[in-house]
Amino acid sequence: MNTLLLLCLNFFRAGLLAVGGGLATLPFITDMSNNHPDWFTKADIANMVAVSESTPGPIGINMATYVGYHMFGVPGALLTTLSLLLPSFLIILAVAGLMERYSNNRVVQSVFAGLRPAAVGLIAAAGLSVLLIALFPGFEGSTVFDYGQLAGLFSWKAAVFFALVLIAVQVPKVKDLHPIFYIVIAAVVGIVFKF
Repeated sequence: MNTLLLLCLNFFRAGLLAVGGGLATLPFITDMSNNHPDWFTKADIANMVAVSESTPGPIGINMATYVGYHMFGVPGALLTTLSLLLPSFLIILAVAGLMERYSNNRVVQSVFAGLRPAAVGLIAAAGLSVLLIALFPGFEGSTVFDYGQLAGLFSWKAAVFFALVLIAVQVPKVKDLHPIFYIVIAAVVGIVFKF
């Protein structure tokens, strides 16, 4: 099968099944990396997240655009982005009329109540994957249970910086700063300390 078509089908599937927003696409992108390591590596995923979080727009769309451009230039960026958006667009068209009529239905409310924790679980799993990639550069394992490989790859610089940022965003005056401030500081720290 044509690689571009396969990439678009993978993003269509992510758009169809990723409930919970852009971060919920991370498990699907990680799955793509596991199934097609020639497309991009786990280190590339960390770069995708960094670029997608630091550019305007939804992270899932930014990641689809990044991957498409990385692999096939502008046409790839357009097609992967459209592939990710198309399922949501079609579902919203189909559901919009029904939601107003059935939004107070107990079954519909139960479905949404069940989707919330599943979405949080997907996002937490994706966050854990990104944390492992950030704190253990070079980690290529597909599971967190590969502890033997992790020990020799731990980055003290990344762990200290992670802790400092985590503490800083808890300080009342500092946590109100705009996120772009943290992105710029992180970029400068990455350059100065050669992350």
